[in-house]
Amino acid sequence: MYSQERLGRKSNPDGKASDARRRRAGYHQPMALHKETLPDPLPTEPLALVADWLAQATRSHVQPNPNAMVLATVDAHGGPSARVVLCKEIRPDAGYITFYTNYLSRKGADLAANARAAVVMYWDVLRRQVRLEGRVTLTTAAESDAYFASRAWQSRIGAWASEQSAPIASRAQLIRATDAAARRFGVPTPTASDDLAPDPGIAIPRPPHWGGYHLWVEAVELWVEGAARLHDRARWIRTLEPDGGGFRGGRWSATRVQP
Repeated sequence: MYSQERLGRKSNPDGKASDARRRRAGYHQPMALHKETLPDPLPTEPLALVADWLAQATRSHVQPNPNAMVLATVDAHGGPSARVVLCKEIRPDAGYITFYTNYLSRKGADLAANARAAVVMYWDVLRRQVRLEGRVTLTTAAESDAYFASRAWQSRIGAWASEQSAPIASRAQLIRATDAAARRFGVPTPTASDDLAPDPGIAIPRPPHWGGYHLWVEAVELWVEGAARLHDRARWIRTLEPDGGGFRGGRWSATRVQP
């Protein structure tokens, strides 16, 4: 092991202490300036507030994908996994949020085995966090078709080309699969086209293995950063009853929780 002296540097304990103090000051200073708290009394419909927060994050352009959320699932053996997906819709009236993915992916396999999930949305600049938990069902084919048709044509080709989560020998193999999908539908190769290339105007149907999920929310937790780590937190829970192909939520029960 090389000492600082052997590397040509002199030890400076006082300097290290000063650096640590500066880091601590920088860590706590922004928190002291943030005075937001959750509404008091707590709202009776938390998903409406979640939708408002997402709308504010979108308008504020606080990050490239303000609708990004971490989706956590559990497989048939109880093994957890998490990844980032995009929240495409929040329906407070119906009681669910919507996201889309490949049904044959790891998360798709997890949800087929255990149709429960949790998500986290976090907007660092706004110092807010949302946690949602609940039951998961497939969207209707019509919903999935409509959203798929709204995607960029390059993304629609990619959905056909990628066997999401499956092993692949090389990046070149994925490019070849993408080229083959493009030839199948008579469109330019996405990997050789600019992302802003105009839509070729050719119908690219939704793959049967790709579509949407509704997360029917039975628990909501909202968090606002507070000074001295005295964050403001509240949790809402309710029961879900099967209702056709989805669920019907009962009345929310709200409580504040300690940070």
